Amino acid sequence: MLRNVAVALVDGVSPFELGVICEVFGLDRSEEGLPVYDFAVCAAEGPGAVGTRSGTFTISVPHGLDRLDEADLIAIPAGQRFEERPYPEPLMDALRRAVDRGARVLSVCSGAFMLGAAGLLDDRDCTTHWRHAAELVRRHPRARVNPDVLYVDSGSVITSAGTAAGIDACLHIVRQEHGIKVANAIARRMVVPPHRDGGQAQYIDRPLPSSPCDTVGETLAWMERHLDEEITVERLAARALMSPRTFARRFQQETGTTPYRWLLRQRVLLAQQLLEATDETVDAIAGRAGFGNAAAMRHQFLRTLGTTPNAYRRTFRGDTRAA
Repeated sequence: MLRNVAVALVDGVSPFELGVICEVFGLDRSEEGLPVYDFAVCAAEGPGAVGTRSGTFTISVPHGLDRLDEADLIAIPAGQRFEERPYPEPLMDALRRAVDRGARVLSVCSGAFMLGAAGLLDDRDCTTHWRHAAELVRRHPRARVNPDVLYVDSGSVITSAGTAAGIDACLHIVRQEHGIKVANAIARRMVVPPHRDGGQAQYIDRPLPSSPCDTVGETLAWMERHLDEEITVERLAARALMSPRTFARRFQQETGTTPYRWLLRQRVLLAQQLLEATDETVDAIAGRAGFGNAAAMRHQFLRTLGTTPNAYRRTFRGDTRAA
């Protein structure tokens, strides 16, 4: 269980990305029944002041690298010239030791370059901000960089894209550790969506479509209300008064994913919520979530979450009465 979180800082850290990590893991929300972490910010060159990317202020950091050895999760925010600057070898050693002993490391945006310098991206799927993806590949050719996603969970190493994607990755970790209800509660406090579908393709510079307005928003809302029904691209296109081909293209442009993948993710999320919050059987939940039967839902859980519905329920409910 995640209890101890540390952030590793070097000069030039981006304060906003640091703030994202502090907001999710560093605040005491015990009065709301939410988990409280033993949280610390650590300086790579020893306790003292760390300069920020803006250069207009410094951050007083009370802890040194020795604090990282206690952490279950070490987070690396973005920073100035992270893609090209050298990193202290004691910091690299601390990150490698953390992964070796079973802790996890998380990077936000260009923080991935620090993990790459430690050799932690070699032969792993990972991501970073789309503007830095090509440079990450060039500097770390063994890293399997995917520039089209918001974050990548490779087990002990989690990497995220730009600033807001750091929120997505942090909430993903909370969701894994404590379940959807806790992640949703933190997201509500932050006034952000608890989960965003799609990827960085939504934010990469590209020619705007001829009609830049939201043309599939109403269809998305309808899909959420009818997850238990058979939904095809042809049916959705008819509701949107488009041809299937045009609808599929608009959907991809506005959500960053395909109708099928968006629908599947929503069904998995609904099933997760029902497994946590209700005593319904797995068969009943499979029907409500649109999978049709428990075998189909089990297949999708294994494919997308790496676990079974029963195992997921045991993890986040602690019982199997309705399994």
